[in-house]
Amino acid sequence: MDNDILDYIDYISYEKGLSDNTKISYKSDLMAYKEFLQKKHRTTWNQVKKEDIKAYLALLTNNKDTTTTLARKLTTIKNFHKFLLKENRIKVDEAENIERPKLRKKLPNTMSIEEIATLLDIQTTTEFDYRNKAMLELLYATGIRVSELINLTIHSIDLENCVIRLIGKGNKERIVPIGEYTMVYLKEYLNRRHKLLKGENVEALFLNNHGKQMTRQGFFKILKKLLKEKQLNEKISPHTLRHSFATHLLNYGADLRSIQIMLGHSDISTTKIYTHISRDKIKKEYHEYHPRDHK
Repeated sequence: MDNDILDYIDYISYEKGLSDNTKISYKSDLMAYKEFLQKKHRTTWNQVKKEDIKAYLALLTNNKDTTTTLARKLTTIKNFHKFLLKENRIKVDEAENIERPKLRKKLPNTMSIEEIATLLDIQTTTEFDYRNKAMLELLYATGIRVSELINLTIHSIDLENCVIRLIGKGNKERIVPIGEYTMVYLKEYLNRRHKLLKGENVEALFLNNHGKQMTRQGFFKILKKLLKEKQLNEKISPHTLRHSFATHLLNYGADLRSIQIMLGHSDISTTKIYTHISRDKIKKEYHEYHPRDHK
């Protein structure tokens, strides 16, 4: 059973070009599934029945896995069983007709334009200030993920064409434009970046206090410190800036397809979540400003 799981991970890794983190997640999900089955004395995949899979899902529910996590784990199991059938390792796909749990669409948190302005109003005195200003301006200007931000190199920025080239999920390359305002602060940071180096030749664009590549945790600490200083909601995350980028673009008339490309979403249905935010905004403003809405 272990070998079948490892073969499946190799298969999807080759087919989809998955990141190491995604492969680790899939393997972990399937190993936990296998351990449950073995406790029920299932020693081959052919012995697994639909009821076994449902019992495992019930266990996950009792363990208070979220609906999103449950749906993800079931998708992994269903895809794995499809693979086993395709490879003639099982005779019947017992997972085929198991329905996925219905997901409630949770609207992402966003910041107002005024809150963004407050956050980005950073007084630039030290090289650290210029770095923090450039990171946050770039994050909001492009909507990239924080993992993509910290993995940028000095070669990722095309100063002449005002774009960044980055590798996103699934090792897919995409090009995202940068506005003139953000370019100014990027150039100012780049002129001072050498002050953060500690004698080593590091290609990462954003460096920490030790002259190494900025980490996700390091960026998070910087953001939290700024939020506290500016008396903004400390629950704001790096992803909130990404959501705000998309929402503000949509509110000002940007095409949904263009936003999808900039965000690096493989499916436009993922991007459509932002249309719900815009509709909510329209309703709110109608009720607030229409003269005949209230008696």
